[in-house]
Amino acid sequence: MSGKRITKAREGVERTKLYSVDDAVKLLKSSTSAKFDESIEIAMNLGVDPKHADQMVRGVVNLPNGTGRTVRVAVFARGPKADEAKAAGADIVGAEDLVTLVQAGTIEFDRCIATPDMMGLVGRLGKVLGPRGLMPNPRVGTVTMDVASAVKASKGGAVEFRVEKAGIVQGLVGKASFGEDKLVENIKAFVDAVAKAKPAGAKGTYIQRVAISSTMGPGVKVEPSTVSSGSQN
Repeated sequence: MSGKRITKAREGVERTKLYSVDDAVKLLKSSTSAKFDESIEIAMNLGVDPKHADQMVRGVVNLPNGTGRTVRVAVFARGPKADEAKAAGADIVGAEDLVTLVQAGTIEFDRCIATPDMMGLVGRLGKVLGPRGLMPNPRVGTVTMDVASAVKASKGGAVEFRVEKAGIVQGLVGKASFGEDKLVENIKAFVDAVAKAKPAGAKGTYIQRVAISSTMGPGVKVEPSTVSSGSQN
């Protein structure tokens, strides 16, 4: 993106102002100028210290209007469960053969699901899948016997979130081509899921800051009370 386009995109965005979610989305959509369909992302500063186990924030949200992304799903399963996964639309299904592929560095998927009995095998891939945020986890519904539902959720707009070291949670909430109402719905769903994942050890204000941004555009700060149902305290 050229300097002129960056400057133009930032025009009209007051860096210190807190916008209502509706105004923030409107402003963000008007500032997107790339030739491709830019992604819209959210970043939330939380009042937690992830170094403490009782302040870890992790979960999954099913965005009501999807992500706008084509999500490639891999499933570790055998027999009838492998057949279920294929029928549900999984892109890659396997067991030992899939482990071998991943160990060789072939990771052609964005989300990974496994049946519980496969976790002994999948556990060997922790050092490969873990850093990429792809390790199946029962807490976010990716270790399950209901592989069909998990695959459909992943394809339909399920987004995992996990707090980073600085207490920030980030996630994809749609595309610039989405209607304003659909983006607002997705943003509220994401914030609501993070609010519900509030850990027992969180002290003080939980949701401290919220901002949305497009791939090439400026960040727009959002007034937390316009996206939260009041669970930020």
